[in-house]
Amino acid sequence: MSAATTRSGAPRTPRATRTPDRLCVEAVDLAREAAEEAAAPGVVGPHVEVVAEGDRVVTHFFECQEPGYRGWRWAVTVTRASRAKNVTLDETVLLPGSDALLAPEWVPWSERLRPGDMGPGDLLPTEQDDLRLEPGYSGEDAPPPNSAVSEELADHLDVEDAEIVSRTPSRGAIASVAEELGMRRARVLSRYGLHVAADRWDESFGAKTPMAQAAPASCESCAFLVPLAGSLKQAFGVCANEFSPADGRVVSLAYGCGGHSEAAVMPKPPRPAPPVLDSMAADAFPLRPAKDSGSTTEPDDSSEDLGHS
Repeated sequence: MSAATTRSGAPRTPRATRTPDRLCVEAVDLAREAAEEAAAPGVVGPHVEVVAEGDRVVTHFFECQEPGYRGWRWAVTVTRASRAKNVTLDETVLLPGSDALLAPEWVPWSERLRPGDMGPGDLLPTEQDDLRLEPGYSGEDAPPPNSAVSEELADHLDVEDAEIVSRTPSRGAIASVAEELGMRRARVLSRYGLHVAADRWDESFGAKTPMAQAAPASCESCAFLVPLAGSLKQAFGVCANEFSPADGRVVSLAYGCGGHSEAAVMPKPPRPAPPVLDSMAADAFPLRPAKDSGSTTEPDDSSEDLGHS
């Protein structure tokens, strides 16, 4: 007798309709004892069905009442030999039913890993043929014998009493420059690795984000942008505005936010209008037009009143 657990899918079904053996069908108690021995008493539930697997071979199914295995069933296969009346046990397994609660399909860790999953003490190994990396300059390869920085040539020049001009760089100088440029690493980013990183940064902090669409200006003209070195400086930089949502992040030059250095410049204080001075002098307003204007004539005081007394 053996006990096993499988999650390969639905319970096994017969290939063709067979008439189950009568003695094997009646061996329900034998099948329950085998299931309880493989599981535990009280976990094996009621008898569900019997399925004929072949000639004189049947499988008894019992409900599984163990917590966490909803819809699973204990399958106990029994059989008997030809012309024999004793039923013997074949195997005992736990199989999922049609409505069984199954765990999700297993996914390799390399596919489950997401940004931010690493914590203190975690190690993330990289493959030897990682497409994002390529061999770099480590400084271990010695220059050829006729190189200007080789020790053999320097000794030869000392014997010949020749002068080594200062324009010829030494091997240590080349190594220091290579270290300054980041070329003394065993592997460096490949062009593919740069493109993948650029696409990822542009998706998070690029021109198509809602923040950039509503920004008054792009990061290219912002004073808080710290340019990157190398070829990435043509399209990316680091935000140094503590109030920006991208503070300390690599942002695209086309990205933008409301914290742009030129978006919140304080306007100049308004200058009040000059005061209006009121004059206290009296202005002369003539009651009658001038005599030489020709518009009216002066009234004749000697004329009689028109019918008035």
